[in-house]
Amino acid sequence: MDNEQQPYQVGDNPRKFSVPGTDRIFDRNELLTVLMVPLAMVLMQISSVNIMLDTMSHSIGMGPTGQQWVLAGYVLATGISLIPAGRLGDVFGRSSLFVLGLGVFSVASLALTFAPNSTYLNIMRAFQGLGGGLFAPQTTGLIQQYFTGRARAKAFAMFGLVVAFSVAAGPLLSGALIAWFGPENGWRGSFLINFPLGVLGIILAFRWLPFTKERRHVGAHAHELEAEYEAERAAEGRPVNKTKIDLDPVGAILITFTVLAIMLPFTLRASWSWGFLPLAVIALVAWIFWERSYKARGHFPMVDMELFRIPTYSYSMAITGIQFMGATSIFVVLAIYMQEGLHAPAIHVALVGLPSAALGAVGAYLAGQYSFQHGRGIMVLGLIINLLALLGSTAVVIGIEHTGMSYWWLAPVLALQGIGQGTLNTANQTQAMLDVPPSHGGTAGGVLQAAQRTTTAIGTAIITAVFFATQTTSHNWHVATMSAYLVIIGIITVALVIALLFWRKGYAQRHPKQGR
Repeated sequence: MDNEQQPYQVGDNPRKFSVPGTDRIFDRNELLTVLMVPLAMVLMQISSVNIMLDTMSHSIGMGPTGQQWVLAGYVLATGISLIPAGRLGDVFGRSSLFVLGLGVFSVASLALTFAPNSTYLNIMRAFQGLGGGLFAPQTTGLIQQYFTGRARAKAFAMFGLVVAFSVAAGPLLSGALIAWFGPENGWRGSFLINFPLGVLGIILAFRWLPFTKERRHVGAHAHELEAEYEAERAAEGRPVNKTKIDLDPVGAILITFTVLAIMLPFTLRASWSWGFLPLAVIALVAWIFWERSYKARGHFPMVDMELFRIPTYSYSMAITGIQFMGATSIFVVLAIYMQEGLHAPAIHVALVGLPSAALGAVGAYLAGQYSFQHGRGIMVLGLIINLLALLGSTAVVIGIEHTGMSYWWLAPVLALQGIGQGTLNTANQTQAMLDVPPSHGGTAGGVLQAAQRTTTAIGTAIITAVFFATQTTSHNWHVATMSAYLVIIGIITVALVIALLFWRKGYAQRHPKQGR
């Protein structure tokens, strides 16, 4: 299953490595730096728009439909491109897809700065999401290819640290820019800042990323490198797979439509869009059947179904999918509750969430030290901490309603949630990719992230629907918030049960007598 050529360590320094086809020496820390900055950019664009939506609407005269598409267009474009992009990276080379995606994202960000109307803005937001979807799975694939063992766990700890920081830093940065430059130019600056960062990222990518597969596909010495690669594999007694470009277009179309048909109704929430759900089920079944039969006929499917037979991958994907369905709505509900119910300024919402980001980063770093060996137990611990934080948040909301408690008390409770989230995400990412062959790293990462985006859309739709329905019935923002948090608690509890089963399975494998 694995046909990926591995890097060679240079000397006694574990950071340094070389790749076939070039005399250059690469540094794993430099590689990781290139990957993390664009990851932060794409995540901040998701979380910051909630803060900017009101000012954008007044600036360019955007109505409710336009506001909806600002959020939906980005999410949908990212979601449908993740799996095909992961596959393309695995086939043609992840570094080139990373640079291409970062280029599209950066140019779209620059174009958004000059948005004159809602239509233009939403088209560019879709291109921005497409760019993010192109390079996001390459991040996972490159870590999978060039890091092993504990080093890989630490790399995914940095991944989790950046995720935790970016989600909370996005609203804070946008709120600060709007405060400094005013409602007309502040939101434009939030998009503009991505362009110079993106250009810098592209320059560093060409300097610090190894373009291994690209050298075997393109250039004057491509055939010689391919022959050398095949000779090395034959000498090692490993299968010699001739380079064969097989993109499985039918599989790509089916899975893209499936993801779109699932996400569309939950993202738009329009009555006409719910008809896509039964079509999604049909397309999903057809995709699974096609991928199995396509491989049986000797081809290379878009996604090898054998991935889902890897316990660490399948369990971790189930845990993260369900957890994202609930946890990602915590700050959505919080923002609405504080701004609409408590009339708190946007910058206060961002500041209340800042300790969560800071301690989430700490949790991610600490989990990275132990996730390689104890990742299953860390996931259980992270989910338990999340549940305690949600119960604490509910208690604070009750205190705000009945005792006049300050909403700033939400900050330390959410800080606890950040610790749980950071440890959980790092451990989950490490365990998910633990046994995935490096040659499938991009595709596996794309599937994992597509699952997260899909369940996020589903969860946000369900939880906000409960929130607004309760508020409409009770005319009480506190009750609505508590109702939404109770739904999230139920979802996280389901993820915890699966994590306990996963942990128990690992324990039984290590201690067969006690595990009976």
